[in-house]
Amino acid sequence: MQIALSRKGDYAVRAVLDLARHAGTGRRKSREIAEVMDIPERYLPQILALLVRQGFLVATAGPDGGYELARPPAKITLLEVVEAAEGPVANTECLLRGGPCDWENACPLHAPWSRAQSALTAQLRQTTFAELAASDEALEAGLEPVAAPPPTAPRTPRRGVRPPHA
Repeated sequence: MQIALSRKGDYAVRAVLDLARHAGTGRRKSREIAEVMDIPERYLPQILALLVRQGFLVATAGPDGGYELARPPAKITLLEVVEAAEGPVANTECLLRGGPCDWENACPLHAPWSRAQSALTAQLRQTTFAELAASDEALEAGLEPVAAPPPTAPRTPRRGVRPPHA
């Protein structure tokens, strides 16, 4: 079983992460975000427009325009951005029966799965983009991230062109 974000969710998280890393330094151009975060430049405006509509970003038109966070990174949670792009995290289908999870007789997986789902949602709600930006900067510097992954998690090579953060 694999729990993963769709491309839309992945790109939304990457875009907000880039803007969190540059919070307080001015607006970022779409092409800058696309290059650094390895997001297709043609698809990114759709993601950014969604994030503007959802109130996470402010867009300013013109030569000095660009995108910036509407709130401080510490006030934006991973859950909020994931749900803005993906919809609710909660699974409403029974794992064993394939139908709605509100049937009269709950399956044996209902309680443990609900607990696991609650734990996932709680962790995403507790994780802010300020924390993610700090972890990303640590990784880029070759240090351990703020919240290191479990030792069994394989490291994957970083993609994108990340110039040193000034």
